[in-house]
Amino acid sequence: MRLASRAVLPACALALLLSACTSKPAALAVEDAYVRLPAVPGNPGAAYFRIKGGPAADRLVAVTSDMVPRIELHASAMQGGTMHMTPLGGVDVPAGGKIAFAPAGNHVMLFGLPSTVQKGSQVPLTLRFQSGAVLGLGAKAIAAGDKTPN
Repeated sequence: MRLASRAVLPACALALLLSACTSKPAALAVEDAYVRLPAVPGNPGAAYFRIKGGPAADRLVAVTSDMVPRIELHASAMQGGTMHMTPLGGVDVPAGGKIAFAPAGNHVMLFGLPSTVQKGSQVPLTLRFQSGAVLGLGAKAIAAGDKTPN
């Protein structure tokens, strides 16, 4: 009986190792999305989130919404003591990596955000990638002065 159990243990260990090697890499995903409402009504709002890269590198090329007429990808950076925003044509997402869209960094500008969007509302966003992948999500709206939820 001991001889049989000694033979079974290595076989079980090998099966576990092989199953770990053949597991699929995580899929492209978006997490912790929120929209900061403008402090002044009529000004643009901003969307923030994290993109988790999938098994292959990709590129975020657009964000759209049925609720928002104009959306742009932007980067913020300090230049000469002043914060500047630059429009982006896309953002590379490395395979298995994470890309943050956060205040003072990459972000999504929402122009023409309806006044009906209030704190606690969900803003539908669709992220479009160069590979053809499309991710839809609802981003919770927070007020201009609210603490960042993430």
